[in-house]
Amino acid sequence: MGKYIIAGNWKMNKLPSETYDFVKEVAAATEGAKCEVVCCTPYVCLAEAVKAAKDTHVKIGAENLHFEDKGAFTGEVSADMLVDLGVDYVIIGHSERRQYFAETDETVNLKTKKALEKGLIPIVCVGESLEEREAGITMDLIAIQVKKAFAGIEAADAKKVVIAYEPIWAIGTGKTATAEQAQEVCEGIRKIFAELYCDKCAAEVTIQYGGSMNAGNAAELLAKNDIDGGLIGGASLKSADFAVIVKAAQ
Repeated sequence: MGKYIIAGNWKMNKLPSETYDFVKEVAAATEGAKCEVVCCTPYVCLAEAVKAAKDTHVKIGAENLHFEDKGAFTGEVSADMLVDLGVDYVIIGHSERRQYFAETDETVNLKTKKALEKGLIPIVCVGESLEEREAGITMDLIAIQVKKAFAGIEAADAKKVVIAYEPIWAIGTGKTATAEQAQEVCEGIRKIFAELYCDKCAAEVTIQYGGSMNAGNAAELLAKNDIDGGLIGGASLKSADFAVIVKAAQ
């Protein structure tokens, strides 16, 4: 299946003054990793993170970007700015961005296209709420999110995108989807991707699970056929825990 990628999403945590030493700590703790290791940091930490990751196996990602190159968008950051810093990855459409900052399926699509255009690797998040799961419409909703995210994107570019399944009800709540629930949705995402593109494309795309993956449950989740890594929240803020998850991925 897809390339294994373990990406930490720091969210609004850690200071620029803490970043250099912590990324070095992560690099040391995950030395010899057989999967891609990524730290996605707040904008203000990116420069220090890139500096710390130089000459290590760790890649650096941002937590968001704007879909325009420049302009009167106070407080926003462009893809060119991220590329200029030396960033490799960018998270797009996280449920917290959708919930608190009016991110839509349409802006997710625009941002994904812009990231690809500029050579960044997008980590595109999809997921359902507890109400939607209980209503039995999880895969209907996921299908809409995936299809809208990839609208107008050719197969050659689509395969570069990482898809992160993050059930909203399991983000920051301490609840985690069972390994079977996570596998079921990730398998469904791969089937949707195959319908959009081809079976070979679907086999090559990386599908992560997010939603309270931690050192205790990572091995069971990552053992599933269609889970190619994780987008890690709280556990990515502790290098030892993050290292356990990275080890589980290999």
